[in-house]
Amino acid sequence: MSLDESVVHGSKATVKDLPSIDKLLRLPSVQGLVSSHGHTLVALEARAQVDNLRAQALAGALPASALLPEALGHMLAGRIAGRLAPNMRRVINLTGTVIHTNLGRAVLPQAAIDHLVAMMAGPNNLEYELARGSRGDRDSIVEGLLCEITGAEAATVVNNNAAAVLLSLAALGGGREAIVSRGELVEIGGAFRMPDVMASAGAHMVEVGTTNRTHLADYERAINERTALLLKVHTSNYAVQGFTSAVSEAELAPLARARGVALVSDLGSGSLIDMGKYGLPQEPTPQQMLAAGCDVVTFSGDKLLGGPQAGLIVGSKEFVTRIRTFPMKRALRLSKLPLAALEATLRLYLQPELLVRDLPTLRWLTRTQEQVGATANAILTPLREALAPRYTVTLETMVSQIGSGSLPIDRLPSSGLAIAPNLSSKRGMGTALDALAEALRALPLPVIGRIADDRLLLDCRCVDDPAELLRQLGALRAALVEA
Repeated sequence: MSLDESVVHGSKATVKDLPSIDKLLRLPSVQGLVSSHGHTLVALEARAQVDNLRAQALAGALPASALLPEALGHMLAGRIAGRLAPNMRRVINLTGTVIHTNLGRAVLPQAAIDHLVAMMAGPNNLEYELARGSRGDRDSIVEGLLCEITGAEAATVVNNNAAAVLLSLAALGGGREAIVSRGELVEIGGAFRMPDVMASAGAHMVEVGTTNRTHLADYERAINERTALLLKVHTSNYAVQGFTSAVSEAELAPLARARGVALVSDLGSGSLIDMGKYGLPQEPTPQQMLAAGCDVVTFSGDKLLGGPQAGLIVGSKEFVTRIRTFPMKRALRLSKLPLAALEATLRLYLQPELLVRDLPTLRWLTRTQEQVGATANAILTPLREALAPRYTVTLETMVSQIGSGSLPIDRLPSSGLAIAPNLSSKRGMGTALDALAEALRALPLPVIGRIADDRLLLDCRCVDDPAELLRQLGALRAALVEA
């Protein structure tokens, strides 16, 4: 029986009506798919499609119209498009969290994107010294920039800050003792705990002080012939308030020098500038820690620094050399992709007056509530029209956060749109909000907000161009009508 004849013989198709794989692949529309995507992928999806149709036919639920040539070709094209669609996609971040761990943390500046594309388009001198025509060291791509910006004698980089801490502890403290305040034994995302990092590095952790108070004498009493280093951990992802006491790096440095042990400071957040200059909460910088007498400072590349994921290690030539030449370094080194992006991002810091313009993270953090409100207002009326009559949209003042372990308790005055279902009671409120959030996430360029207080909130702090959202409102309205 031909495919067209199956429609004539009834509204439901049977297993006998199914086309063979060979016949399906010979359809003109499918031949076009083979030309575009190759025989292997098309044949694989064709088999899967026929298997799916067979299951429907056996259940008596296969419309005969689904076996028309046009329908079969269209269905197969959709399967192939879905198979080739990337899992990692751009989204519009309307959560109010600027450096959002789940949404990729810092957004790269355009200069980094351009340099990354240029370097990946062909061979590059990743480990080749152009002046001498001989093998080079990939650290040299960014070491000079890091030393110039921070004032360090030497620098090296690895794939994230956890790796930077792990490598530093292993190279400087493996098999020996590392002293740390009990109040600084932090846990970061994914249950990644400082005691576990120290154990993995082979360093024997020695806790001093109490959860809320640690004194210089606590460190002094703990140092012995087995001590390799003193570790300071910046507690950027929580705060202890009230009856507290901590010892600064400047206070610890003379003790470390006198007793012949290294002083290592983990800053985590990676700020290279005075955030207070922009009206933001103060964060310690590598420059300050090195000036205070630290031998090694570690920090992130994809938080406040605003670059790619990376762990940056700066400090004295003696200690950084020990870290760089430690065998574990090769397993943790940066590849050419993040190195290219990191170099371009660091070069922006040579022009500090332009950082607010060129660095997305800083640009979004420094926006005033009025500036964010103007963006929200541009979206207000079109969004109202797209969601009427099922939802009400209002312009609201909001509170953003820096996020991702970088000043998570500090808030930024912001503005955005609050969406509430038009229901006579709270029954069904959650379902209506979930449906809207799902429809926004299903857009070609997914939109991510947050649900709070029986409303879907869209904080507009991280929106550079509202046109990206406005272009999708027709698709959003259609999706809600179909739901």
